Amino acid sequence: MRSVLVALVLASACGGNPPVPKRGVVESDLGSWKFRRFQGPLLDVEVWIDGNKGEAFSASYITNEAEKRGRIEDKDLVNVTVTRYEKPDGVVRETVKLVRRLAQEKGYQVDESKIEGVRALTITGPAEAWVMWPSTKYVVKVGGQGRTSVPSSMVESYGDRFPSKLPGGSLEGPLPPGPEDKPKKGEAVEEKYDPANPKANLDRYDADKVKIPENKVDQPTVDPAGSSDPKTDPKKKPKK
Repeated sequence: MRSVLVALVLASACGGNPPVPKRGVVESDLGSWKFRRFQGPLLDVEVWIDGNKGEAFSASYITNEAEKRGRIEDKDLVNVTVTRYEKPDGVVRETVKLVRRLAQEKGYQVDESKIEGVRALTITGPAEAWVMWPSTKYVVKVGGQGRTSVPSSMVESYGDRFPSKLPGGSLEGPLPPGPEDKPKKGEAVEEKYDPANPKANLDRYDADKVKIPENKVDQPTVDPAGSSDPKTDPKKKPKK
């Protein structure tokens, strides 16, 4: 019993973030929010990354008040989806690209902000509100239909487990860097032009338009008087 108490004290003193859940989402109560349903894994992911397979897990939470009255309204329900990828490649970039596309659609308001220390993208529609951010090889999305805002406590709880990797100014600046595009099998590789070492373009080669320089033969030089140069004229060798 004493060893257990010592371990708890040490854990509290050391602090640190809670671990990533085995099935992606937290399958227990988070403060006043009561865990109610788990789904997953789902292969139909929202942020699709070419060459980086992902699977999604979701959880639903309701408020204490809804549980007591036995009736759930939109404001009482929050859904969380965590998408896990095989590797971090392209996670930040594709998340930003998705939210930028939503910003161009009519009816969506998109912003970048910090919520309880978590740098995230907020997405608000006519009848929905979400907060979304990338975290190494994960994408976290918190919110729900029929909501006008997202509980900051839920964002904080998941932000502790999945620290945000979203760079500042991601909505307006250049896209975050992604993995280099490698040519697929059978695709042509476009080489960069090097003026110091140009290469012929065989695809546009036209033999009729190419002029080959003639091989000139040295001719004997002639002086203005009409006599040839004795150095090059074999008939007029200099006398010894």
